[in-house]
Amino acid sequence: MTRIMVSIAFLAVLNIGVAQDSAEFRHDVSDDIKPWAHENFDAADDKFTFAVFSDLTGGERDGIFEIAVEQLSLLRPELILNVGDLISGGMAAREELDRQWDSFDKRASRARAPVFYVGGNHDLSEKLLQSVWDERYGHRYYHFVYKDVLFLALNTEDIPPERMEEISILRNEAFSQLQSEGMGAEGMGMGIGRLAQLFTWPESSAGNITPEQSAYFRKAIADNPDVHWTFLFMHKAAWEREGEENFSAIESALADRPYTVFHGHLHAYRYLERHGRDYIRLATTGGGQRSGFGRSMDQVTLVTVDDSGVDIANVLMSGILDKTGHIPLDGDDVCFEAAICGRNE
Repeated sequence: MTRIMVSIAFLAVLNIGVAQDSAEFRHDVSDDIKPWAHENFDAADDKFTFAVFSDLTGGERDGIFEIAVEQLSLLRPELILNVGDLISGGMAAREELDRQWDSFDKRASRARAPVFYVGGNHDLSEKLLQSVWDERYGHRYYHFVYKDVLFLALNTEDIPPERMEEISILRNEAFSQLQSEGMGAEGMGMGIGRLAQLFTWPESSAGNITPEQSAYFRKAIADNPDVHWTFLFMHKAAWEREGEENFSAIESALADRPYTVFHGHLHAYRYLERHGRDYIRLATTGGGQRSGFGRSMDQVTLVTVDDSGVDIANVLMSGILDKTGHIPLDGDDVCFEAAICGRNE
């Protein structure tokens, strides 16, 4: 009786396998010669695609991010990440910051896939900005694993409080000088001078990562030694800061595994090979465009992961059309690239 039951179970498994195989690809061509190239379908259980979008702000252009969300829903990634600068932020009052975040949350929630937040300088460079982020979203940096891939979301605005206060004072003085009523040319020059000084500080271009954040990510890497790939998302290029050690320690922890880095901030695309890995600066997804730093274009990025590795496709928003042959949300008349529009903000 036991032998009969085992035989029945074995046949059932065979039948299930045949049914599944035949359901995936069926045809009525019985000849050896067939009107297709091969039957090695680009499909695998471990294959998935995620998307990345870039800076919205630093001069956000109305309607671009809304179009991107609609386009991402057409492209159907499984999850969506970004490289920060999600709101205008700045010196806005609490009520205005909540309004900006409410607006972003509402627009991001329209995507089919979940959107994972990464903070930029517009989101996290002031005490109030950090307080609002903490209340609304909790962690300023974090990690997660999805389908055997490790995702690291870094905070390059992780600046010690006393240094952040120093930066805030200079920034506030500069903007107050620029915005004060009845200001003459001399006052304008003082405001611009303070801003110019601010831009020379290392936090302006490369940000900062504290030893605590570095230790957190090194532990996350050590706790996930056998993942298939690791992706890092941050706003500023942390490795460009002179004398930087904390991000370098993260790179050292990743030295024996494949990984890819995405960042933003300068609103222009750049590809860099560093330590034999891809370091990619994305352009914009609605932010002010500055073609002086490179190709400045509205884009989304699709990353497909499978057992063989990673494929990265940068997709221009101007080329993502819906089934009617048009850009969603009446976007046909929108210009998505600075050089084409004669725009260089």
